[in-house]
Amino acid sequence: MANSDEGDQPLLIAPDPGRAGLTRTVSGVDQTGEYRRIAVVEERPLTIFLNGQEIVTAMTIGDYPDYLALGFLRNQGMLTPEDEITGVDFDEELETVVVRTATITNHEEKLKKKTRTSGCAVGTVFGDMMEGLEGLELPQTAVKTSDLYALAHRINRLPSLYLSAGAIHGTVLCKDDKPLVYMEDVGRHNAVDKVAGWMVSENVSGADKLIYTTGRLTSEMVIKCALMGVPALASRSGFTAWGVEIAREVGLTLIGRLRGQRFMCLSGEERIVWDADVSAVSAEDPKHRRKGARA
Repeated sequence: MANSDEGDQPLLIAPDPGRAGLTRTVSGVDQTGEYRRIAVVEERPLTIFLNGQEIVTAMTIGDYPDYLALGFLRNQGMLTPEDEITGVDFDEELETVVVRTATITNHEEKLKKKTRTSGCAVGTVFGDMMEGLEGLELPQTAVKTSDLYALAHRINRLPSLYLSAGAIHGTVLCKDDKPLVYMEDVGRHNAVDKVAGWMVSENVSGADKLIYTTGRLTSEMVIKCALMGVPALASRSGFTAWGVEIAREVGLTLIGRLRGQRFMCLSGEERIVWDADVSAVSAEDPKHRRKGARA
């Protein structure tokens, strides 16, 4: 179990900014011309295989390669809930992770259709970006404003690479007012895939969950969230028009610009439960805004 914050229930997985290999100390000069040493995030390639077929090489910070591979393959439709996963093998020296299934797989045709997305560190979608959304019905799970404020308050204060080094995105799987699993990576698509991979590995349903992300609410983030069966997506950042359009089509509650007392809901507002006294909600800590601006 990971460290708790302010006496709350500990997260199942939390960021570990002090973990070896995630950052490197680099020297440079600041605005006064003085030399300083700061921590910068490491990134390295990870090649994902499904059985004997090479699927993609992603740039990642290198933690939880098994979850990243499982989540990426599930969100691409290359792994289905019916597939029996027989092994996930990571080779640190070769920088590869191989997911093995009981049945033979071949996604040659899907791999021919590649879309580069707006995700950091070169997001990639194989096949039709809307594939898998046809007929999808997300649970009509309510979202309490009191839970939103509680989540933002706690998540924004947890120790993380996002706060200590910047140049990183975080994705948090939450239930009610409790963050459960907090993943970080150089690309927000990688962070959400890690969460998806953990859900696959632990057989966890998304029906009563919410995803909180530090990144923009793009089409890719909305699609991945919907494919994970998670009915609500929230961010301290803003929206893209296509992301909003897709959220409305699939019935996903989409909340952005969640900072301090403020937020905007552009999809699923009928599922918002307005139970918080906004006047009692603290304004966002300026220290957090300064650190968060690095990402």
